[in-house]
Amino acid sequence: MSGGGGDGERTRTDADDVTLIGHRACAGQYPENTVAAIERAVPHVDAVEIDVRRCASGELVVFHDEELDRLTEGGGRVADAEWDELRELTVLDSGEAIPRLDEALRAVPAGTAVNVEIKERGLAGDALDAADEADAEVLFSSFLPDALAALRDRDPAADRALLVADGDPEALVAAATDLGCVGIHPPTDLVTEPGFVEAAHEAGLAVNAWTAADRDDAERLLDAGVDGVIADRWDLF
Repeated sequence: MSGGGGDGERTRTDADDVTLIGHRACAGQYPENTVAAIERAVPHVDAVEIDVRRCASGELVVFHDEELDRLTEGGGRVADAEWDELRELTVLDSGEAIPRLDEALRAVPAGTAVNVEIKERGLAGDALDAADEADAEVLFSSFLPDALAALRDRDPAADRALLVADGDPEALVAAATDLGCVGIHPPTDLVTEPGFVEAAHEAGLAVNAWTAADRDDAERLLDAGVDGVIADRWDLF
């Protein structure tokens, strides 16, 4: 996945040079965050992005939402469900099961990177242990600065990126730098504001922007000079 930026000049990214990251393993095309989605997306992307949280029996599971009801026939919080219950649920009536993090990482082949988004605190040790067993290059990202700090404290060599939603570009870049991140992940509307990409690149941060839903979004991000595009589909370029 993309490392630090360039010399700070704002230039359009060539589509051949940008890192294409399948959001939730291309949620616009496949049942999100499943092993099947990963396997179907990886021939077309440079990296897949997946979400991780902990269930009641302690396993790390790959699931975006805090609640089960949008994506499965189940209900309640993931954190309150045992793994034996979760493993019987299927995602979006696809017949595909919710995977554990280690299962999802095993589905990512060598040569394809994976962006593991940490959805809650207290996952650092187990997430790093799972990443250590994976063949893929792993980048951890989170909206939670203290979750990134815990990853840093446990393994300073683990690549990390700060997810952001809004705010002053200089302050956000400073926060990512203070955490020792290699990247920053802003939304489309923020990254296209003047000065954001330049500030990140001057600080040596890669900029991977979320979430491109269509070709227009992708073109806007290329024009902004990003290093990576986090997209719901792989057929945007």
